[in-house]
Amino acid sequence: MSDASSRARLESLREQLHEHSHRYYVLDEPSIPDAEYDRLFRELQELEEQHPEWRSDDSPTRRVGGAPLAAFSQVRHETPMLSLDNAFSEQELRDFDARIRGRLESERPLGYVCEPKLDGIAVSLLYVDGVLVRGATRGDGQTGEDISENVRTIQSIPLKLKGESWPSELEVRGEIYMPRAGFEKLNTEAREQGSKTFVNPRNAAAGSLRQLDSRITAKRPLEMCCYGVAVAGDSWFERHSDALARLADWGFRVNAEMAVVEGVDACVDYYHRLLSRRDHLSYDIDGIVFKVDDVALQQKLGFVSRAPRWAIAHKFPAQEETTVLRDVEFQVGRTGAVTPVAKLKPVFVGGVTVSNATLHNFDEIDRLGVKIGDTVVVRRAGDVIPQIVQVVLARREASVRDIAVPACCPVCNSELERAPGEAVLRCTGGLVCAAQRKEAIKHFASRKAMDIDGLGDKLVEQLVDAGLIETMADLYKLSLDQLVELERMGKKSAENLLAALTASKDTSFARFLYALGIREVGEATALNLAQHFQTLDALAEASEESLLEVADVGPIVASHIHSFFASDHNREVIRQLRDCGVCWPEVVSRSDTDQPLAGQTWVLTGNLESMTRSQAKEKLQTLGAKVAGSVSSKTDCLAAGANAGSKLRKAEELGISIINEAELLALFDREKL
Repeated sequence: MSDASSRARLESLREQLHEHSHRYYVLDEPSIPDAEYDRLFRELQELEEQHPEWRSDDSPTRRVGGAPLAAFSQVRHETPMLSLDNAFSEQELRDFDARIRGRLESERPLGYVCEPKLDGIAVSLLYVDGVLVRGATRGDGQTGEDISENVRTIQSIPLKLKGESWPSELEVRGEIYMPRAGFEKLNTEAREQGSKTFVNPRNAAAGSLRQLDSRITAKRPLEMCCYGVAVAGDSWFERHSDALARLADWGFRVNAEMAVVEGVDACVDYYHRLLSRRDHLSYDIDGIVFKVDDVALQQKLGFVSRAPRWAIAHKFPAQEETTVLRDVEFQVGRTGAVTPVAKLKPVFVGGVTVSNATLHNFDEIDRLGVKIGDTVVVRRAGDVIPQIVQVVLARREASVRDIAVPACCPVCNSELERAPGEAVLRCTGGLVCAAQRKEAIKHFASRKAMDIDGLGDKLVEQLVDAGLIETMADLYKLSLDQLVELERMGKKSAENLLAALTASKDTSFARFLYALGIREVGEATALNLAQHFQTLDALAEASEESLLEVADVGPIVASHIHSFFASDHNREVIRQLRDCGVCWPEVVSRSDTDQPLAGQTWVLTGNLESMTRSQAKEKLQTLGAKVAGSVSSKTDCLAAGANAGSKLRKAEELGISIINEAELLALFDREKL
């Protein structure tokens, strides 16, 4: 290949890779398989190695990171990166609106741009002639650190702008953050390696950006979302919303939740709407930023010493607070795992009062270095169990004491064991241990298992404590006379529970397997086992070698399954369940070619009249579909029952195929499910 054709191929590869990265990391719409992307990337690397004189800062190969720096150099911001004033109540937001309308001598409602306030690190990106030449932190607002090598490793940051109609010099402002899934994975890996974990996603993003070795940054799951421009010139945009739209055209990620509204009442509505969805987003936000949309009005309003007058951040309730660890108790789960639970001085965090938090296991206690009496940082994000993430060593007093490892099970006094390679202590008592009985029965009755309506945690505890049940099979032997004797259990409630128990007997093989509570066997694994073995007898007699043939089953899971069915006690409980009438239809084996929904992603929403959403999910999975919990551009079809809400609206906005319950049932009938 001649130099001319090699150079042309190199430029073509760069353009292709830029476009594929943009579609994958910004639009969330990949157009080629990962393997094809890797092949193109390797080809580009080889060409650049053969012709080092052709290397450039905008090449996709720069994203892998380079040699470590000795230190970060300083960058002075040509336009200061100012802070925002905060509003902590609805009234403060209304006062802000009244104040700026007063300055503008206007009684008309103002147009505002509403943007989620991402909990990350503010950065400035400078582009000259469409190429990224510098990335910098906010610093003190006047001077930041040059982190150019690190920002080049972040896939959602374009190294070269798309299109042609951009300013010769463009400074883009945005937030670099770490999505929750990436944060959890990073901390899980750190725990497995015995290294230090990060307190929260913002802390993880900051630590990743300040690595002198950009190769480390390249391995971290960082993303960037833009929120403005600084030096493009006033003539480019009349409205802030126009600027964000142009940034999206030029290849930047702009938050999909951004909205333009009219008046402060609409701002308040937006705030409450996002607050209600906060826990379901894939990233942390700590409030909403409201900005006057009209750039001319922004300029008229101007700035105070540290913040623009035309913008404000309405903060959400805090998700982290400090409190005191008063004591530690130990809880026993259905698999015998002994979990240390922190008893805290009550503190309001994440919208609720928290008095307990998980400490996971003793390895985590050692990593945190926490002691009873310490002042600690507690984090609660959404439905996540509150957890201690940091010890405030500066407040440690001499009276603190170590957390002692229990000598025996706190419930049944049986011996505790710690398997090689595991961080968890386990009670060896099995169903002799009342705690394990209770947790196993709670799991058996749960919605995704046997779905026994009305059999809540408190009632299970009552039944076990009263000696009425010892195993899940005993549930089906309960009588009306026994139930009405229980505290707060009237005749009607008892009759409803017995009816729910009868209804639950008609189940599926996969749900029954999941309900048994075999260690490491979740919904997906249970479904794979059911489809592979088809009958309970075949599964019960399976060797570990044959179990390894099942998708999603590795050596550890195979060992747990084999051990479960090798237990005489477990086999007896299963026999009693079958004798009580628990049954399921015959499993029909489907080959890969007999799965019409293979490779598709479906979402269920609304109320289904003919079946539960869990049952519909299982049928869709049998047909090869992946069933997701939220709608995205990757969703192939939404099945909507009655009273469908935001998922239906989003599917309509994205142009995704939507079917009703009748059409869903027709699909199942055609496939004989």
